[in-house]
Amino acid sequence: MSAAGQGLSEDDVRSFREALAAGRKPKVVFTAAAGQIAGQVGQVVELTDPTASDEFVVVRFGRDELPFSPADVAVAPRGAGRKPVEAPAEPPAEEAPAVAEPEFVLDRVPAQRSERREEPKVETVEATKPARRPVKAAKPKGPAGLTVTLAYADGEWTVAAQQGSKALAKPYVVKPAEALRMVALVDVPGVHEAVEQILAAERAEAEQQAEKLRAELAEIEARLAELREAG
Repeated sequence: MSAAGQGLSEDDVRSFREALAAGRKPKVVFTAAAGQIAGQVGQVVELTDPTASDEFVVVRFGRDELPFSPADVAVAPRGAGRKPVEAPAEPPAEEAPAVAEPEFVLDRVPAQRSERREEPKVETVEATKPARRPVKAAKPKGPAGLTVTLAYADGEWTVAAQQGSKALAKPYVVKPAEALRMVALVDVPGVHEAVEQILAAERAEAEQQAEKLRAELAEIEARLAELREAG
């Protein structure tokens, strides 16, 4: 397991995937890389495709479910996020009723009030606000990556498409001309040379088959001519 504050290791991510598959939601604590929410505890609810985005760890924090990178969170220590049990407050001790003491009043001559009043002094206190740490904005989850594959095998060209882990189109056969148009979009000399070699081999094989068929046809026509003469 990774140490708190150092993010998640590959073993932690693998362990989280097994826990999610078993229906558990592992607890994590936000590291300093997460910004203002560092030290808070959340629950991992999903691990998306790490090849599609660096922030593939979806964490439930409060009412929100936001994606984070493995460096933003670490494995929470045992007991993290639990509220401490508070001891019951003791009832206040009963106070003895106060006994009223006799009050002595003396007659006093009221002092003359000064004609000049002093204005109350107003003191201004400036409150120093603590510097706010930047809160890391959650990036919206983008669509999964799209992969289109053009393949050649056993004399046939096929095309397949896949988005993330979902197959959009299973491999299906396309004409060589269509395959060449797709290859022309790839500006890589090595790819073009490989395609030219494949096409040259196919042309040579087709010419051999055509030559063989022409020879067989000539033999059949000669046999037919002999039969006509004999008749």
